[in-house]
Amino acid sequence: VGGASPISPPAMAILPLVTAPDPRLKRGCEPVTDIDGKLKRFMDDMIETMKDAKGIGLAANQVGVLKRVAVIDLDPGGPKSKPIYLVNPRIVEASGEQSTYNEGCLSVPDIWDDVSRPARLTVEYTDEKGRQQTIEATGLLATCLQHEIDHLNGVLFIDHISKLKRDMVLKKFKKVAKKTEGANPLAQDDEPSHHIG
Repeated sequence: VGGASPISPPAMAILPLVTAPDPRLKRGCEPVTDIDGKLKRFMDDMIETMKDAKGIGLAANQVGVLKRVAVIDLDPGGPKSKPIYLVNPRIVEASGEQSTYNEGCLSVPDIWDDVSRPARLTVEYTDEKGRQQTIEATGLLATCLQHEIDHLNGVLFIDHISKLKRDMVLKKFKKVAKKTEGANPLAQDDEPSHHIG
């Protein structure tokens, strides 16, 4: 009889994405109190889900979990891949100078619009190992951090566009939700920078 087979780590899972108008996207998320192996595995699954969906960021409520957790990787699977695990992130400083980026969202597939946000910001968070971190961000990273922290506060990127456009988008998604009876259609897009998260 051979020895015990080596225990391999569980394979990462692709989690089902929540899309508008699901009410979980409009609810603020609860702070995380315990950072343990279970949370790390969940965040690994979030990274895998984000990569699979061709996104560069993902917040926990986008996969139906109302916790203040988000992940970001501006080049998922690429040579500059550097996943950031954010637990209880908060913006502590933001510049008055604005920058505009054409944003999209995995929870609002097939919709893109220009959103103006602070160009520079400082974010404090706890990483997946329980260490306190501070990040100074500009450019796409600054946009992505604000987009994901918005999610954790129950705010979608379409909340930053005109009411007329937002109402049209939500009307479209309500129709789709009725037709598909809760299925989550996902836009396929080869440009990951569009789908922030």
